[in-house]
Amino acid sequence: MSDYINRRLGLKLLLSYLVVIFVGILVLLIASQFAVPSAFGRHMIGMGRMMGQGPGAGQGAGQGLGPGQSEMSADLYREFRLSFFEALKYAVFAAIIAAVAVGIFFSRRVIAPLRAVMAATQHISDGHYDERVQVDGTDEISQLAAHFNQMAEKLEQVESMRRRLIGDVAHELRTPLTVIKGSMEGLMDGVLPAASETYSEIHRETERLNHLVDDLQELSRVEARAYQMDVRSVDVSNLVATVVKRLGHQFDDKRVTLTSNLPRDPMQVLADEDRAIQILTNLISNSLQYTPSGGQVSLDVSRAGNEAQFRVKDTGIGIPAEHLTHIFDRFYRVDKSRSRQNGGGSGIGLAIARHLVEAQGGRIWAESAGESKGSVFAFTLPLVK
Repeated sequence: MSDYINRRLGLKLLLSYLVVIFVGILVLLIASQFAVPSAFGRHMIGMGRMMGQGPGAGQGAGQGLGPGQSEMSADLYREFRLSFFEALKYAVFAAIIAAVAVGIFFSRRVIAPLRAVMAATQHISDGHYDERVQVDGTDEISQLAAHFNQMAEKLEQVESMRRRLIGDVAHELRTPLTVIKGSMEGLMDGVLPAASETYSEIHRETERLNHLVDDLQELSRVEARAYQMDVRSVDVSNLVATVVKRLGHQFDDKRVTLTSNLPRDPMQVLADEDRAIQILTNLISNSLQYTPSGGQVSLDVSRAGNEAQFRVKDTGIGIPAEHLTHIFDRFYRVDKSRSRQNGGGSGIGLAIARHLVEAQGGRIWAESAGESKGSVFAFTLPLVK
């Protein structure tokens, strides 16, 4: 029986109402044992005054009266008490009926939305992430329903991202694997010559495949924050010099100019030096990929309140306005037809940069005036106080 009650919230609410009623009845009965005699005495005093008797007539439910009057007073007291308890009995019966009716009504009002949430939870557990519950009112149960809908929406977004991630990874892996497989089949069939050019092509695709796997591992680590940050004071000029030197030959090979502009006063930021270099490398490499030969990429650093602002500006293909909010999503590319093989990158570097910037207490965003008008990738890091 107790297990049945524990599994029924509505029944527990109803029983709680009844317990309150019975406690009230018990208190009323105890109080009436003290209140009824004094109430009867006051009633008798009033009757005595109305009948012209002395002030003390009728006191004590018959005290100071003759035998006949005392017996009549005792009978009157019994009738008075019986009438009181009879009225109390009807009041208790009516109160119980009212409590049951009100309890059933309100328990249904409470249970109905909870059952709707339970049903929606079951649907979501079965994989139907578009399930939502209706929100009526602003009480705690309505707030629970609203928070449930928010959770369901987040789960739907995560599931959508998971499916897209699987498709994107499969697409990224298929391209180099197809080239490697085709080259190997050509070698086996004698269609391709066993020359250094053929092996070089296979090696390049293998390197692309290896680099993609490394990117995926790095993305997994930064999204899970499975890494340690060595945050300390870092000199901005040394940071910029390291990145410019590391990427200089790539810009020379593509004949794209890379410049840097630093403030005259020394600037120190609170950051993990290796991660800050990785952020700048990813952003500048991305600008290089989408900037044609003869173009320019500049790295500007300036103070913005208590932060250092880094701006990587290029004269590349630009970004349409509708893509700016998604540019830091993993595997996101403005031009879906561009892949690693034709210079489009994997769409992972910017996602890694965003997570690393946010992990160091900074902000990151992208700006562009439109297609063929270049882009700006900016982020901030806190200054040393």
